[in-house]
Amino acid sequence: MNTRTDILLQQLKKKILILDGAMGTMIQRYQLEEDDFRTAALKSHPKSLKGNNDLLSLSRPDVIKQIHEAYLDADADILETNTFSSTSIAQEDYDLSHLAYELNVASAKIAKEVALAYSEKTPGQPRFVAGAIGPTNRTASISPDVNDPGFRAVNFDQLAEAYAEQIRGLLDGGVDILLVETIFDTLNAKAAVYAIQEVYEEKGIPLDPEQGGIPIMISGTITDASGRTLSGQTTEAFLISLSHVPLISIGLNCALGAKELRPYLKVLAEKAPFYVSAYPNAGLPNEFGQYDQTANEMADQVEEFLKDDLINILGGCCGTTPEHIKVIAEVSKKYEPRKLAFA
Repeated sequence: MNTRTDILLQQLKKKILILDGAMGTMIQRYQLEEDDFRTAALKSHPKSLKGNNDLLSLSRPDVIKQIHEAYLDADADILETNTFSSTSIAQEDYDLSHLAYELNVASAKIAKEVALAYSEKTPGQPRFVAGAIGPTNRTASISPDVNDPGFRAVNFDQLAEAYAEQIRGLLDGGVDILLVETIFDTLNAKAAVYAIQEVYEEKGIPLDPEQGGIPIMISGTITDASGRTLSGQTTEAFLISLSHVPLISIGLNCALGAKELRPYLKVLAEKAPFYVSAYPNAGLPNEFGQYDQTANEMADQVEEFLKDDLINILGGCCGTTPEHIKVIAEVSKKYEPRKLAFA
């Protein structure tokens, strides 16, 4: 009997897989208030919790479930868990570090329940869950204090410990994939990958998906027109820095729209021995920080990736909605996935 990993590997050979769109953009549509973010246990928590979107997996699981369903209705193959900030480090801002493991388990279970239900409805199109592992709100490579360039707000060991806790929660909740995403500092990502290796060893999970391991996706962020990550790496350097692990995919997301992302995806497509993913923003933000790019405009730009044979996994980041994903999914059906030249 095929495992979930086997089925995912088979699907990657057949088609371009569609990742979902933005979670935060969709949550904004619900116009939630402070009380929506509070569980019974957090009724008297002294800090404001509004905006801590990961908490909704505990306080309003119905909202998160509806958002996942909307993306699957839009033809997404892969759902991301609502765990972008579910590390003890990121939750420190709210004095909720102690909830990190629980947040990951709960979010993974919500997404997995929905994915399995839709897989039954569409047996020819199995749906998968990617455990979203964000970069945290601290960087191991750059000082947050301009007066003290040697200072670091976090170190490698602290990051690895926090990531390991998150990874255990995601795996215990049943994710099919681990997605280390929005990487602006490769040292943070290396800590996440180190933690994955440690947890896999602890749980007896093979590192290589071809040997039945839980696949690992990596997605970096090119922060501006310089073509570098925030910590100064080029796309090729980013790829080389993380190629020591048998990844299922490497790619780029966030910060830029599809048009701006294209030259950097080309580098990955030419040089990566893995599948390539992309989930750009809905264009660049306007002066109010809003994303104006329509679904059709984004699809037109994304189609250039497909024409150039750059992509295996495609979705949307900031500003994208089920409307964007639906059109992207439709366009992608006209194209074959990028072949692995190094396989």
